[in-house]
Amino acid sequence: MEFYEFIKTANVEDVVLRQPLQPPSRGTLCVTGHHLLFSVREDGNARQVLLLLRNIDATEKSVENFSGYSSCGCVCRMTGSSGTITVKCKDLRVLQFDIPGMEQCLNIAHSIETLSCLSCVSEMYPFFYRPPHLSLQDKWGLSSTEEFYSQTKELHDRWRVSSVNRGYAACPSYPATVIVPKDVDDDMLMKVAKFRQGGRFPVVCYCHRKNGRVIVRSSQPLTGANRKRCQEDAFLLQAVIDGSDKGYIIDLRSSQQAQQARMTGGGFESKSCYTNWKRLHRQMERGKVLQESLVKLVEACSDESHNMDRWLSKLENSRWLSHVQTALSTAGLLAECVERDGRSALVHGSEGTDSTLLVSTLAQLIMDPRCRTLEGFLTLLEREWVQAGHPFQQRCAHSAHSHARFQQESPVFLLLLDCVWQLCRQFPLALDVSETLLLRLATEAYASDFGTFLCNNDQERCSLEVKEKTHCLFRALLRREEREWCSNPLFEPTELAIWPSVYPQSLQLWTGFFLRWTRETQHLVEAQQGIRKMRRSYHGQCHRLLFYKFLYDKKKHCSVLSFHRTLCKKKTTFHIIPMCW
Repeated sequence: MEFYEFIKTANVEDVVLRQPLQPPSRGTLCVTGHHLLFSVREDGNARQVLLLLRNIDATEKSVENFSGYSSCGCVCRMTGSSGTITVKCKDLRVLQFDIPGMEQCLNIAHSIETLSCLSCVSEMYPFFYRPPHLSLQDKWGLSSTEEFYSQTKELHDRWRVSSVNRGYAACPSYPATVIVPKDVDDDMLMKVAKFRQGGRFPVVCYCHRKNGRVIVRSSQPLTGANRKRCQEDAFLLQAVIDGSDKGYIIDLRSSQQAQQARMTGGGFESKSCYTNWKRLHRQMERGKVLQESLVKLVEACSDESHNMDRWLSKLENSRWLSHVQTALSTAGLLAECVERDGRSALVHGSEGTDSTLLVSTLAQLIMDPRCRTLEGFLTLLEREWVQAGHPFQQRCAHSAHSHARFQQESPVFLLLLDCVWQLCRQFPLALDVSETLLLRLATEAYASDFGTFLCNNDQERCSLEVKEKTHCLFRALLRREEREWCSNPLFEPTELAIWPSVYPQSLQLWTGFFLRWTRETQHLVEAQQGIRKMRRSYHGQCHRLLFYKFLYDKKKHCSVLSFHRTLCKKKTTFHIIPMCW
C-alpha cells in the first residue's frame, strides 16, 4: 500500500490551530503517511507541531465559518467556505484546526481518519523511524528469561529454564523460554498447557530473595461443567510449594464469576485436587467495564461547568479510583502472602494477560527494591507486560474519545501506571521513577515511534520481525540524555517493602495525566524543573539532612514556607518543592 493514495490534499495554507495552553496560531497544515505537521512563522520565529496520526482517537468535522486573524492581529469572524476539524488524541489532548475551503477540510479529515486507523502493523511508523542516535544493530530489550534466571540465584536450586515453548507450540502468548520447577519435564508442561486457557500454564515470575518463595502466574484451568482434572497440573503446583505446607491461589474473580466460568469451559482449582493450596477470591474488573470507567472519567475532566457537585458526582460515577484501590489492595494481599506469611502464591484471572500482570507487577514493586530502580522498573515492565503477552495492540487500539464500538480495548496498562504514580506519591523517595516517565509510557503505549508496544505477544513480534526492524523504547529511555528526566532526583534506595495505603483519602486523581492539558497543571512541570535544578545545585550533605527533616518532622508540622525561611536564615540556595501527601 502507498500512503499517498489516501492523501488527496497534502497541505493547506492559512490554517488556524487552537490547542490547550497556547494562543491560536496561523500557519500551514501538512499531512504525511504517519504525521500531521503544523508549521507557523510568527515574528520571524518558526515553530512546528508534530502529531503522530496513530495518536488520534477520533475526529469531528463541521463545515462553517471559522475564526481567523484580521489584518490588525485580533481574532474575528471570517466569511466564506470553510470547515473545522477537531482532533481528539489518545493522550487526551484536543486540537482544533480551522481550515479555509470546505473541500480541503473534507479531504484532510478523510486522510486523517484513514491513516490513523491502519491495521497492518508493518505499515506503522516504528518500522520507518530511524533516529540518528540509535541503531537497529543495538540489542533489543533489556533482559531475557535466561538473564533473569542467572541474576536470580535463589531460583537455581529448585527451578530451571524450559524451552518447551520454542516455536510457540505450547502457548502463543508466552516467550520462547520460561521458568518452571525442575521436577516437571517438558512433556508434562505440554499437558498442563492444554489444561489452561490459552496454554498459559503456571510459570515463575518472581522469587523472594530472603525466603525463596515465588509468585507464579497463569490463566484459569479448563475444568468445565464436568470438573475435569489434570494430574500434571496438580503435580506442577505441588512442585511449586515443595515441602511447605501451604500455598495461596489469588483468583482475580469473585467466587460467583469463577463458578459461572465453568459453564463456558473454564473454572478454578478445587480443594480436592489441590489440597495444599488455599484459594482467595479478589474480584478485579477488566475489559469493557474498565474502558467505560476511563471514558466516564475523561468526560468528567473535560466538563467545564465548574460545578463542584457535578464534578464530584461524575468522578465518583466513573469508579476509576475504585479500580486503583482494588488493584493496590490485591497486590498488597499477594505481597503479604509472600513477604509476611512466607508462602508461594499463584495468581490468575481468566486469560492471565491483564489483571494478572497488573497485580504481579505491583506486588513486585512493593517487595523488591531492585524493581524500584529506573532500570529495574523498565525491566519489570518488559518482563511482566511485553514478554508475558499483554495484548497491547488490542487493548490500546482506542482511548477514551473514540466513536467506534469498543471490542477488546481496556486501559489495564494505564491503570498500572496510575497505581505506580500513587506509590510514588505515597513514597516520594523510594522509587527512581519520575512522573514524566509515567506520562511518557502512557502515551507510548497508545502511539509510539518505537516497536516495544507493537503486537499482542512475542509470537507476533517474531513473525513481523519487530525486534529486527524497530527500535526498543526501554533501551532509548536508559540513554544518558534521557535518564535525567526519567529518574527521580530524590530517590533513596531502601531494602524495606513499601506498603501502600488504600484508604480512600490516601488515593488521589492523577492530575498530571487526566488534567495534563489544563493550566492548573503547569506548576507540576515547573516543580519538576525546580527539583532537577536543586539536585544539580546543592553539594553539601547538610542541605539533604535539612530536607529530610522537613519531610519527616511531623511534630513541628513544618510548612513549605517556614522551611524556605529556615534555609534563607542559613543563607542557603534551595528550590522549594511542592509535595503531595
